[in-house]
Amino acid sequence: MWINRHTSGGDFRQDSVMPAASWLSPISTTQVARAGVRAGWPSALDGQAWWTEDRPEEGGRTTIVHRAADGTRRELLPAPWCARTRVHEYGGRPYTVTADGQVIFANLADQRLYLLDGTITPLTPEGENARYADLLVHDGHVWCVRERHTGDGKISRAIVSIPLSGGPAREHVTGHDFYAFPTISPDGRHLAYICWDHPRMPWNGTELRLTRLSDGLSWPIQGGPSESVLAPRWKDHETLYLISDLSGWWNLYELGLQGGPPEPLCPMEEEFAWPLWYLGGLPYTILGDGRLAVLHGRGDLRLGLLDPRTRVLTDLDTGYDGWEPALAADGTSLLGVAYGAATDRSVVRLDTGTGRAAALGGGATPPDPAYLPSPRAVELPGEDGPVHAFLYPPTNPAEVVEGPAPYVVFVHGGPTGQAGTALDLEKAFLTSRGIGVLDVNYGGSTGYGRAYRERLKGQWGLVDVADTVAAARWLAAEGLADPDRIAIRGGSAGGWTVMAACCRSDVFAGGVSYYGVSALAPLNAHTHDFESRYAEWLVGPDDPHLYAQREPLALVGGVSCPMLLLQGLDDPVVPPEQSAAFADALSERGIPCTYLAFEGESHGFRRAETRSAALAAEYAFYQQLFI
Repeated sequence: MWINRHTSGGDFRQDSVMPAASWLSPISTTQVARAGVRAGWPSALDGQAWWTEDRPEEGGRTTIVHRAADGTRRELLPAPWCARTRVHEYGGRPYTVTADGQVIFANLADQRLYLLDGTITPLTPEGENARYADLLVHDGHVWCVRERHTGDGKISRAIVSIPLSGGPAREHVTGHDFYAFPTISPDGRHLAYICWDHPRMPWNGTELRLTRLSDGLSWPIQGGPSESVLAPRWKDHETLYLISDLSGWWNLYELGLQGGPPEPLCPMEEEFAWPLWYLGGLPYTILGDGRLAVLHGRGDLRLGLLDPRTRVLTDLDTGYDGWEPALAADGTSLLGVAYGAATDRSVVRLDTGTGRAAALGGGATPPDPAYLPSPRAVELPGEDGPVHAFLYPPTNPAEVVEGPAPYVVFVHGGPTGQAGTALDLEKAFLTSRGIGVLDVNYGGSTGYGRAYRERLKGQWGLVDVADTVAAARWLAAEGLADPDRIAIRGGSAGGWTVMAACCRSDVFAGGVSYYGVSALAPLNAHTHDFESRYAEWLVGPDDPHLYAQREPLALVGGVSCPMLLLQGLDDPVVPPEQSAAFADALSERGIPCTYLAFEGESHGFRRAETRSAALAAEYAFYQQLFI
């Protein structure tokens, strides 16, 4: 259920009955909500495929789907089992597959690991208050990152191995705050992994380290405070592949264990990876013939084949616009999650010999393509240089845009995230009703090199705001948008930017914040460990005077436009008090504001009924602004 906390001020009434938008659309809130059936985390073995699927109509439950070599498909996890790990709260790949096809998964409710082999058997003890991610199987054990929470509020992480036959976990690597990408050499002698410590985030700087398993001796081989190393994979027992932003871009390298600098395999001013928000993803994989299937690009990542001997990269014409960094190889067959502007995210199998691609499942049936906008990449002028964005014009086969249209500027979360061009029915819901969308990759976004994302260092609340304001002004200057009918909308860190932009500017007719950050000191005190020191890089040290110059709650006096705030009450990342405090402050000033709080929802709404209700409220808000 949702709770309408309060509505106040002016003549803005959330419960008022407004006429339908001028354009009629077949895309409903229910269809958008059901489109949350997302496929992810594919695995491949002997012609078989596994992947996860979310179930919005089952309270957001995540199941595991298996497709046999003969094409037979079945769901492996019945309700109420839910395959989801909460390591770093954002989680990641929640399962792995053994050489004989058994599945090991993390269950959401208790975070224990279970072995799925006809029956479901626990592998980790009850009541230990531990979480597991980045799973791999080697020599009869599951190796993984373990995150342990103790009664005094302390959190520790280690790389451990757990016998599949039962028994206690063995710690192999400890002493750092965070770990990712454990991978064991083909000869079984070395464990490679990356690690980093507070206050850094993994896109600031990580170390690639080796541990000799015979005696536990560890040493660094690449990376540091100002180099982000990701995704090590063994080429052979003496050589590693890895991704590093040593050049200013996340590129692919080869590194020998005998010393010497890493060798770039395909130096380009493009990204070969995404930031490490989720554990267990792979932006490249090794095919059976030694070639590498890689993802690369600016913004969206396209798929190519790289021969590490000749260093020749050949892009593949797959019919998809982008791929998520979660590849799996089975000989010359490749599995991944692909998408297009008019094609939902689907698990896709690609035969690298023939180039044929086939969707195996997971994607929802999209609406009539005539109602779907075609995104256009644009660069617009900003205070710190060009700003990247994707433009989605109003699109409806029965209507024609007459003059400047109403627009919503979308602001992604993170803030070290990025906007791409994957089919998004939330955008199509608006554009098919005559409301354009501009999705902004403001300074600080990934996908455009290290220098671009470091524009935000110490500047959160300034650069992101300036870039979104510049985007709104560009829309008006180009004659695309009515300057009096431009709104702004974002979630999490994007919600911070929405609130801050409404505090610092009068260019927006209204703002919509999903579980946004409004105050830094409470966030630092109560948010989860992974991001607990993030504000030091984004803004600066915990200084009340500095924070008062940046945070929306301290600047709320500058807001003059209506706002809609939506929040999950079980959010461990941005606590509900963040949105509630901002709503109270607006109410005290008489600024029109509606605060909707949803019970049972976390950071990112998963339930179909929540997603539908939230979008309906958001659209009603735009109707009152624009009509």
